[in-house]
Formats: sequence, structure tokens, C-alpha cells
Amino acid sequence: MDEEIRLQKYLANHGIGSRRTCEKYILAGEVQVNGKTITELGTKVIPSKDIVTYHGKKVENEEKKVYILLNKPIGYVTTAKDQYNRDTVMDLVKVKERVVPVGRLDMYTSGALILTNDGDFVYEWTHPKHEIEKTYNVTIKGIITQEEIEQLRKGVDIGGYVTRPAKVKILKTDTENNITRLEIIIHEGKNRQIRRMCQAINRKVLALHRSKIGNISVKDLPLGKWRYL
Repeated sequence: MDEEIRLQKYLANHGIGSRRTCEKYILAGEVQVNGKTITELGTKVIPSKDIVTYHGKKVENEEKKVYILLNKPIGYVTTAKDQYNRDTVMDLVKVKERVVPVGRLDMYTSGALILTNDGDFVYEWTHPKHEIEKTYNVTIKGIITQEEIEQLRKGVDIGGYVTRPAKVKILKTDTENNITRLEIIIHEGKNRQIRRMCQAINRKVLALHRSKIGNISVKDLPLGKWRYL
């Protein structure tokens, strides 16, 4: 006999979104169980018995779990559907499975982004307790000082939150063009965190690219292209 599981976990397991996203769907009244609209997060279902629908469509098992690495270009938003009709990462990844992005990159940041229909994977890779490292190549205006490097390494206040220690090294200094290229490695995922960290030391980010998630790199993957993991 199947055990009861929380509705948001059931939805996530079937590729509807991350658990947190699925909680929002439930609270918004977008999910039904056995024909009844559910708005309580404590609701549990029995997978073999209960019929769960999302936007009127039955939630069923995906044929297989897929994991996709995209080298996201600038100009695309990281969402399944954008309310302003902007280009999204889903315009670049065309697969029959209903995949969702694992975490986010802002519209003006390029680089590594994973998409999947595995809700447990999304949870594990986005929850802060798992401390998955993200590696960024950052181009900033001006020639950075060693004191500023140490500030970034120790943690800076990005507006009501002090960042955890980061790994920071200089990749290149270009005195002719007055820019510095850095590699910054963090395991947090605050909104626009790298940009805000640089802003905290009064440095403007000119270009931002996420080169790796954990040990998964987009080094040999052209911008705008994707591959299965």
C-alpha cells in the first residue's frame, strides 16, 4: 500500500516545479485532488489512489527523468513562462518532458543552468544546506585592490544579509581598459548576489558568466546550446 506524501512533493516528483514553486501553485488554488481545489499545504495524497490535477490536467508519471545543461545566453529570463512575454530559457530547450530550471540566472547573466523534471533533484540542488558551489567569471570596472578581494572573501553586507565566505581570485587585470576579471565561487543563491557583492565594494559588474555548477561546466558548450547530463 502506498504511503501518503505531501501534495507539493507529489507535484514536484512529477515535474510540475520545485517544491517551493508547487507550494505557491497550491496556495493560489491551481491544484485539485479528486476534483476538489486544495489551498492547504498540509494536504497529503496517496499516489495509487488519488487523482491530482494541475490547471485541469491530470498529473501523471513522467516517462523518464531528464537532466539538461544549458549554456544560457544574455537576454533570456529563467522561468517556464514570463508574464511580460520576454524570451525564456524554455525557448532554447525543446524536449517532450516538462522540465523546469534548477535555480535562476538573471536576464543579463549568461552561463550554466540545469533543467530537469526531477523535483527531488531540484530540491537537493537548490536548498542552502547542500552548499552546492557555483563558479562565476566576473568582469568589473576598475582595478580591484587586495583589500577589496579580502572583503569579498570574508563576506559583505548586500542589504540586510552578510554573505558567507567566498572563494575569490583575480584572473586578469587590464590597466589599458581599466577592468579586472575575477573568479568568484559561492554556495549561496541570493537574488543577484554576485552583482550585489560587487556593489557592496563599490565596483560595477560589466559582465557576468556562471561557468560551473558543482563540477558541471559549460566550457565546451556554446552559448544558447544544451546537452543531456
